[in-house]
Amino acid sequence: MTNLQTRELLLEVALNLIWQSNYNSVGVNEICKRAGVTKGSFYHHFESKGELFAEATSYYLNKVKGDLDTIMSPTNQPLDQLEQIIAMIMENKFGKDVDDIPGCAFLSAGTQCDKSVDHINDALQSMTQTAICYNTALVRSLATGGYLDEDVNVEKSARYLHQFVQGALIFAKVHRCPKQVQEDVPEAFYRLIGLKREYWYSKREDS
Repeated sequence: MTNLQTRELLLEVALNLIWQSNYNSVGVNEICKRAGVTKGSFYHHFESKGELFAEATSYYLNKVKGDLDTIMSPTNQPLDQLEQIIAMIMENKFGKDVDDIPGCAFLSAGTQCDKSVDHINDALQSMTQTAICYNTALVRSLATGGYLDEDVNVEKSARYLHQFVQGALIFAKVHRCPKQVQEDVPEAFYRLIGLKREYWYSKREDS
């Protein structure tokens, strides 16, 4: 296995473990065991678990950006962009049943990491800023197309979407109700961005 392959394997394993459990409960030993590498190999690539987490954030962002850029392509109509974003969130963030709620590794880590460690804090802020930037592009596209109420504040709506998703993930995890949250997500998005009623998905299905 090349150094690059080992590095990427460690990043993938760390994200999967944090996703399944939480940041504090996942240690270097467990990461190495799951990846099938030695601790020496781990520390060859990363100085600490914190540095690994920061690098994993950038690694994940680069993977997700490709999907988001495809969705936000000008070839897609704004309403299609909206529905694809909603579908992507529900597929990636919420499980199919109460025993399969993947949640968000970054939200989990963000509530447990020492924010005084600059590279961890920077990674979490970068993740949030990127999500809000894509939300802003989505809401602006809908506003320009005339799909939103006239008094919608694009920047605030973009932040509301991100905050809602984070809260919904916690709610689904705590109350073990992913299906209920999945049912709520589309309408919550429509309301938060001020989508005109005639463009709500259920209305479009009925027409």
